[in-house]
Amino acid sequence: MRQNKSFAVLIFIVIMGIGAALAYARFKGGDTMGAGGIGIVAFIIAMVISAAIQVADQWDRAVILRLGHFHALKGPGLFFIIPVIDAIPYWIDTRVITTGFKAEKTLTKDTVPVDVDAVLFWKVLDPKKAALDVADYQSAISWASQTALRDVIGKTMLSDMLEGRDKISALLQKIIDERTEPWGINVISVEVKDVLIPSGLEDAMSMQAQAERERQARVILGDAERQIAEKFAEAGKTYDHNPVAFHLRAMNMLYEGLKKNATIVIVPSTAVESMQLGGLAGMTALTMGLGPERTNGHKEKVDKIIPDLPDSTRTESL
Repeated sequence: MRQNKSFAVLIFIVIMGIGAALAYARFKGGDTMGAGGIGIVAFIIAMVISAAIQVADQWDRAVILRLGHFHALKGPGLFFIIPVIDAIPYWIDTRVITTGFKAEKTLTKDTVPVDVDAVLFWKVLDPKKAALDVADYQSAISWASQTALRDVIGKTMLSDMLEGRDKISALLQKIIDERTEPWGINVISVEVKDVLIPSGLEDAMSMQAQAERERQARVILGDAERQIAEKFAEAGKTYDHNPVAFHLRAMNMLYEGLKKNATIVIVPSTAVESMQLGGLAGMTALTMGLGPERTNGHKEKVDKIIPDLPDSTRTESL
């Protein structure tokens, strides 16, 4: 941790400046020995005072040991220590810190090797424990996170890991927080960034997903066919008890077919008999709605195809 030494340096310069001014005044008065003594005393005082002055930033806490024993936590702001007797081995950052960690080629519960990348968000709540109870708390957190991630991967199926990242993150947060709580560290959250699986397994999973989508499409299509068949069955029952409705429906279907410039319309013989289309009067009644121009067009086509037929036969062919 880099310390803020600017204020201590300023005090050192000020004291040395005052001492130099006094020493120069003595030197001008002819007292060379006195001037040298003032200079040495000013230097010692400046060193001691500048070493005693400490400034901690808003997010820093200084762990002070006095003759090897824990004495106090200082900061933020200006504070003083006793040089030589007091020492500051640690400056603890109390802000939220991010630590990335990963597990490579770790087998899941269903023996699939995966690479998992995650990010840990944590902060120091008790600087005293972080400084005294663990040698290097940042390194300890990194190792605790990696081992926890490997444990979770080994107890989780691949499908659960891919679909339930939130659950994996919550479980990791709980495990890591339990391990780091004795060190005065609080785990805020864990985020799983990426889960990498072998390329061959990716292709197999893609094919499986495509087959599942095709199966769902076929099931939906079959269900639609069943519903259509049910509706046709209901319509058939309605037409069975209402011949007039059936006759009108058949006439409408034939009319729609002829209206779209169809030259050939296939009609069951039972429908021809029921709709009375065998004679000239029935066909004339059907084609009245098509307009004289379209009727003449059909007639010209028939004349080109069968010019030698009698007029009555060509009319029925329309």
